[in-house]
Parts: sequence; C-alpha cells; structure tokens
Amino acid sequence: MRKVVLFIAVSVDGYIADKNGNVGWLNGQNEEVENEDTYSEFIKDIDTVIMGWNTYHQVVTELSPGQWPYMDLTSYVITHRQGEDSGSEDICFVSERPGALLRRLKEEPIDTFYLSVIPTLLGSGTRLFGSLDFELKLKLVKVHFYNGITEMVYEKR
Repeated sequence: MRKVVLFIAVSVDGYIADKNGNVGWLNGQNEEVENEDTYSEFIKDIDTVIMGWNTYHQVVTELSPGQWPYMDLTSYVITHRQGEDSGSEDICFVSERPGALLRRLKEEPIDTFYLSVIPTLLGSGTRLFGSLDFELKLKLVKVHFYNGITEMVYEKR
C-alpha cells in the first residue's frame, strides 16, 4: 500500500500563503544566507506529487518557469478549471476533492507530515488545515533547524 506524505512550508501562525495567495515570504530569517536543500533528499523516494491549481500556476510562472521541477514524477493538479493541458502526459488535471483523490491513490489518509515552519507571522491568508472535524494525534520523529526555519517530521500515532 502507498504511503502518503505531506511536505509543506507554513508560517508560524499556520498559513501556507498570504492573503493574496503569494508565497514570497518563504525564506529564513537571514535572506543573505542560503537555505539548506532538504527537499532534494526528501523527494528521492517520492513517485507522485499532488498540488492545487494555484500552486501549479506559481510553479510554472514564478518558481520554475520553463522547467517542470517534477519531471520524473506523476503530478496531479486539483482544479475546477475545464480543459487544462500542460502539454505533458506526466501532469494530470483532476477535479476530484483532495480526499477523494487520495482515497483513489491509496486507501488511507496522510501518514507523515513534513512541516517547514518559516519565521514569519502572516496574520491572514490560506490556512494549512483550516478547521478539522476530528482530532489527529501525531508523534514527532525528527526536528531540524537552519536559518530560523524549523523543519519537523510527524507521523500518525
């Protein structure tokens, strides 16, 4: 059975994007210090990436224009837009809700959470989890600090 992992950056107050949907605040406390590349090591064992259309759009227009960073992976972009086409057979646009897509790819919810906490308070924007109608207990399995960023890895208990 597949393992589902969330790898995401979040502000100290729990946001993944500012009130305008932007992620320009994703850096450490000293912008002149290059952040460690922990993502490259993480992604070595990944075969599929799931993101929303806004994230996809930011990747192809701002973060990595001209070069899809997930070339060797199957990518799912969740969107309500009809007729989207990336020009790549490795990028699938789907209109399923995230939970339905995850159930289709695997019978279980997220197993591991990789959270990079950025030293920024946004005050408003897109919340990471929103409100949950259930409690999910986690176990901290790893912590790593660099440039004011705290990376935490949690697994379900």
